[in-house]
Amino acid sequence: MLETTRAAIGPLDEEAMAAATDLQRRLTKPAGSLGALEDLSIRLAGLAGTCPPPLPEPAAVAIFAGDHGVHAQGVTPWPQEVTGQMIGNFLAGGAVVNAFARQAGAAVTVVDIGVATPPTPVAAVPSGSGPAGGAGPRLVEANVRRGTRDLAVTAALTREEARAAVETGIRVAGELIDAGAAILLTGDMGIGNTTPAAALIAVFAEADPAAVTGRGTGVDDPTHQRKIEVVRAALRRHQPDPTDPLGVLAAVGGLEHAALAGLILGAAARRVPVLLDGVIADSAALVAAAFAPAATGAMVAGHRSVEPGATVALRRLGLTPLVDLGLRLGEGTGALLALPVVTGAVRVLHEVATFDSAGVAQK
Repeated sequence: MLETTRAAIGPLDEEAMAAATDLQRRLTKPAGSLGALEDLSIRLAGLAGTCPPPLPEPAAVAIFAGDHGVHAQGVTPWPQEVTGQMIGNFLAGGAVVNAFARQAGAAVTVVDIGVATPPTPVAAVPSGSGPAGGAGPRLVEANVRRGTRDLAVTAALTREEARAAVETGIRVAGELIDAGAAILLTGDMGIGNTTPAAALIAVFAEADPAAVTGRGTGVDDPTHQRKIEVVRAALRRHQPDPTDPLGVLAAVGGLEHAALAGLILGAAARRVPVLLDGVIADSAALVAAAFAPAATGAMVAGHRSVEPGATVALRRLGLTPLVDLGLRLGEGTGALLALPVVTGAVRVLHEVATFDSAGVAQK
């Protein structure tokens, strides 16, 4: 599945992009006045192969959840059980991602790709948990293993486990698109998952671990320094090769990172945009780009996480984040806040009159 998906990912359609560029010039506004939104609309036309591109509605958030053996190294003060507990909260509709998804009218799918302990049931919030009062979040049980191994001691995954997680992400992308989703949003949950994210970014962006390892949930100085040293030591131990993305995932990745890379690849193969959330998604996007460089054409950077690795990763991918609000929650929250911006960029091409059709004089 991975190989056929990679083979299906092609470049952006130049003719559609040229048509969108021409249309932007003829709309009733000064040329370039919508800044980055114009570039985004043109790129989305290229992805869809038509101008104007389809409106990115409806939207679907896929939250991949997994645990990490590196938790044993003291890289976070949060107990590992929180991952499973938060899955229960997602399914009950009580998390921040649920509130934002209801506001955006987005469906939420939670995927247990590698949680160490089973999800904890939580009572549903009174306002409901689905988009616009619809059906609530659903759980996909696709656990590859009950958490990764400790990347500071041994490889986090086998190549077979990494592949299984990537291909699960590809399958989830296909299922969501087949169900009608016109844009996919990345979500994640995993106590300790910023440590493997930093390792992945360090490998693919050829960056020093100190430059890409952040404070995650807000660790103190000694814990932050320990986290940097854990990443540095893991890279020395495993010597991951960026030309072998599956090998890198196996050595220092997480199951949710691998599945998110698969989600991005699956969407790119179907020429559907993927709105990236924070640093976990950004690290997964680097993996996806290593598998298939043209996959970057499907990526939209939702926001700039305060995690330093996010900026490094987005720069490497050539992506400019749509919003910068100092967020570091994950779950898909930043992507959901950016979703109306993406919709607006496309809606302009659908609904704004041209100078000729409106009878408005040009300069």
